[in-house]
Amino acid sequence: MSDIADKIKSGNRRSIAKAITLIESSRPDHQQQAELLLKELLSNTGNALRLGLTGIPGVGKSTFIETFGKMLTAKGHRVAVLAVDPSSQISGGSILGDKTRMEELARDNMAFIRPTPSNGTLGGIARYTREAMMILEAAGFDIIIVETVGVGQSEVAVENLVDMFILLLAPGGGDELQGIKRGIMELADLVIINKADGDFENAARIAAADCNNALHLMQPKNDVWTAKVLMASALKKSGFDEIWQVITSFRNIMSDGNLLEERRNQQMKSAIWSEVSELIVDQIKKQKLKKIDVLEKAVINKQITPLAAARELISTILNNKIT
Repeated sequence: MSDIADKIKSGNRRSIAKAITLIESSRPDHQQQAELLLKELLSNTGNALRLGLTGIPGVGKSTFIETFGKMLTAKGHRVAVLAVDPSSQISGGSILGDKTRMEELARDNMAFIRPTPSNGTLGGIARYTREAMMILEAAGFDIIIVETVGVGQSEVAVENLVDMFILLLAPGGGDELQGIKRGIMELADLVIINKADGDFENAARIAAADCNNALHLMQPKNDVWTAKVLMASALKKSGFDEIWQVITSFRNIMSDGNLLEERRNQQMKSAIWSEVSELIVDQIKKQKLKKIDVLEKAVINKQITPLAAARELISTILNNKIT
């Protein structure tokens, strides 16, 4: 693991890709190797700016990221993109098409794009996205963009993973806030109206005004930063300099007040409990407890409640060692 860690630190792309594949594996031996590898890399993590980008399908997230990423690499930044694709609940498969939609950025030596399936994980992020970010940070990428599945009730999970949460919206859809959960708007550090060009330019201005009005009615996340609303056109490559200025301002303000460090510390605490939940579910699946069938039948037959069944399952698991 030390040899692989050294290759990752030197920026070896093949080693980076293999390491992320290793941490995504469900094999117990691979998971043990991944833990050893991450331990070797821990001291080299935490130095990147972590950006989360979310928006409904069709809003132009991939095109936006490609234009934004190319601008950043031109400024000398090393950019990594973790694009999480939804997995089918039926077949378990995933299209993983984001890399093909970012052809120019994918060919950029200063960038690294990794599409990954969500594997049913709620929140629009893959279970091991956090660990993948750590590998990329150790490899020297100073800006990491996490593109999430879309906007949904569980999408707020990505806010527990990044420094800045960005919501991408498109104009011309009637009520611009329709279908956007209040919780998503309240968590956003920056709202960007994309596709602000051609026939949609005027609609984008209206959408931006609507979003500004909505944000003024919401409680800010903290006392030092109020969410901003900007417009951009990935097609015309306009608005991106201003977006980067706002992101830089956000990072400086949050860092000066130690709020960025506090935010990351809280995220790491939350990550522990997230992993506890995942490990318990994994243990139940691994053991294939006969009690599961009994409890399922009892719930169906209205003999006990689902909550009581869940408590009994957890009690059973806690009496066994988690491997």
